[in-house]
Amino acid sequence: MAHMETALTDVMSAVEGAIGVALVDYTSGMALATLGDNNALDLNIAAAGNTDVVRAKMRTMEMLELQGTIEDMLITLTTQYHLIRPVTGKNGSGLFLYLVLDRKRANLALARHRLARVEAELEV
Repeated sequence: MAHMETALTDVMSAVEGAIGVALVDYTSGMALATLGDNNALDLNIAAAGNTDVVRAKMRTMEMLELQGTIEDMLITLTTQYHLIRPVTGKNGSGLFLYLVLDRKRANLALARHRLARVEAELEV
């Protein structure tokens, strides 16, 4: 099991092209922990804004009565990838991991795989 800070450090060091990562509480919109280049992106503002994305998708799934859970969400920008991965462990309910990648340097498949592994091992 990895603690919050260790998990975020692991993502930043292991994922090529990582600009920033945050662990976010989507009930409050607050980032519990952030790591990365805040000059490139204000992770606290990004955390709050993406809280709305997560909430909207969860509401839509409920209205459509879709079974299963969200594994991850991808937002593709011209220069970046934004990955959102809800934390599914019992201790992480109401949280999501948010990863911002430089699109030119990142391998999206590897980033998704690494984020899934960190989420599975996360200890909050």
